[in-house]
Amino acid sequence: MNNSIYTINKGINKSIEFRGLRAQYIWYFAGLVMGLLIVFATLYILGAGTIIGISVTGSGATYGSLKIFGLSRKYGKHGLMKAAAKKRLPRVLKSYSRRFFQQFTFNHQRHEK
Repeated sequence: MNNSIYTINKGINKSIEFRGLRAQYIWYFAGLVMGLLIVFATLYILGAGTIIGISVTGSGATYGSLKIFGLSRKYGKHGLMKAAAKKRLPRVLKSYSRRFFQQFTFNHQRHEK
């Protein structure tokens, strides 16, 4: 018999992680970098000066990075989507009429073969 060595990939179904950023936060960070690149190019083309462009994009990068890393640490992989969905739910459902419940009929039918 041949002695075979099989490697087991223990990272299956794990979300990707890059330097502490998980899942969708990597895309948010990439969007931040691309946006800051466009801002710097626009400022440079308008003649605002290199030092002003670097300071504006540097401060934007610092603030955005801290915010994105904070969101990643606070909410995790799916927590930000869950928090956004929770905000859209109504706290209370109010019904000022009983008409819906009076017209409601509950039908039980068995499906037999």
